[in-house]
Amino acid sequence: MDLKERFEQAAADSKTLSEKPSNDILLKLYSLYKQGSTGDVNTEPPSNPFDIVNRAKHEAWSALKGKTQDDAMQEYIDLVTELKNS
Repeated sequence: MDLKERFEQAAADSKTLSEKPSNDILLKLYSLYKQGSTGDVNTEPPSNPFDIVNRAKHEAWSALKGKTQDDAMQEYIDLVTELKNS
């Protein structure tokens, strides 16, 4: 299986974890997934200052700017594997 296929499998596996991860881990999963699938952030941050969830997502993804898609995919795979085995 190549990296992209393992990444897609990890994305499917992330939806069937036995326990819901903490909010910090969920943000990390989100940002690694977006960086791996899309690359550097390509949207503006939410304009509504009360949109805390989407602002946190945007900031987490923005923090990965410059990380290659391959590196982000591998980190995502590793994190999902760790969560599955814990």
